[in-house]
Amino acid sequence: MRKKERHELIKKIIRENPIRNQNQLMEMLNQAGVSATQATISRDIRDLKIVKSIDSTGEPRFELFQSPKDEQSQDEDTKRLIRMIEEVIVKVDQVQFMTIIHTLPDNAHLFASVLDDIHSEAITATMASFDTIIVISKTEEQAASVVEFLKDPLQHSL
Repeated sequence: MRKKERHELIKKIIRENPIRNQNQLMEMLNQAGVSATQATISRDIRDLKIVKSIDSTGEPRFELFQSPKDEQSQDEDTKRLIRMIEEVIVKVDQVQFMTIIHTLPDNAHLFASVLDDIHSEAITATMASFDTIIVISKTEEQAASVVEFLKDPLQHSL
């Protein structure tokens, strides 16, 4: 199966099923006759901007993060970003020109990709592990603006 077809299938699976982790996604793909490695699925998740959020039952769930296209979808994406900040971030610290973000387990790389897609002047680069993101800024002032935004996204912007 080609990458584009696999991506469409992944989007369909995520829209129609409460996928909680990569293993469940791989299992659903296998059931659909698609064999893919964990590394391939990780790249697909990043490419498709799939994020983990908390559903109405309080459980984590993969969902598609949409890029702003018009004012209405931009408002929805902003709401989704704010919800992710509220649900995923555990702690935020600043160390000189870096912002250290602690997330719920297995959320750091997904949230880092969302931060990368913001294309903010205050964010030069992100590095993510299992539950920690390091955001590198050019100045301490820019790092402070990242911290302010993450602590209160309704009052501050990037």
